[in-house]
Amino acid sequence: MSQSTVSCLPVNTAKMSKAKKVLDEARETQNRELDLVDKGLVSFEELPGLFNMSNITRLTLSHNKISLINPAIANLLNLEILNLSNNQLTELPVSLSSMPKLRILNVSINKLGNLPRGFGAFPVLEVLDLSYNNLNEQVLPGNFFGMETLRALYLGDNDFEYIPKELGQLKNLQILGLRDNDLLELPREVGELQRLRELHIQNNRLQVLPPEVAQLDLLSNKSVMKMEENPWVNPIAEQYLLGISHVIEYLKTETYKIIYNRHIQGGRSGPPPPKADKSKKASRIRA
Repeated sequence: MSQSTVSCLPVNTAKMSKAKKVLDEARETQNRELDLVDKGLVSFEELPGLFNMSNITRLTLSHNKISLINPAIANLLNLEILNLSNNQLTELPVSLSSMPKLRILNVSINKLGNLPRGFGAFPVLEVLDLSYNNLNEQVLPGNFFGMETLRALYLGDNDFEYIPKELGQLKNLQILGLRDNDLLELPREVGELQRLRELHIQNNRLQVLPPEVAQLDLLSNKSVMKMEENPWVNPIAEQYLLGISHVIEYLKTETYKIIYNRHIQGGRSGPPPPKADKSKKASRIRA
């Protein structure tokens, strides 16, 4: 055994003992919030008895090296917030979506390439962060847009070229993050998201926007619309130089609706814009 290997052992052991110490203290004090950030954890087996702590409402496991979530996590019936960002997750258990009180789920910065069937069955989920993974429209389960309680959906830094029209079913959605994908189009149904106050579509392959975007309240003081770094058709690009409000007003015109319809019906000038090179993304590199 090399000297460098030996020197690492106490560090790993120390991190594991820190995790156990957090669990033990939580049991003793009946603490409802568990913070296990950056504890060098690789699996849930390093957290004995965790799934018996049914009083837990918040569990933070970000910045570890966990690759699989034990389906028994669903035993945490009072869990409201689960943060597993920045791990090595390649899949999620279907049991997650059966958790009765889960309001916030953060699994960003992982290596997810698919979602389990029935994933959209969450009864009260309000915030879902799936950003910085390897997801696309082909892997979304049929009920994904059935999460009627969802207020914020973050899908940035994935591989989406299209967003299904079922997006319009998310009637309570206030924040939609789609930046840094491969989007070629937004569905016209985005205009049905009447509570939407933040739309992030920067750094995609979008050339046009559906006119229905103009139906949304994206110009108030508390609203945000980000649309830079897209190969917009010239009329949109020109209006964008003047400001978002000019874009929104232009989308309402009959002139633009004609341009949009021609574009969508096959009148695109030339091949679609090229995809960005994502081969060096951390989510693509196997541990």
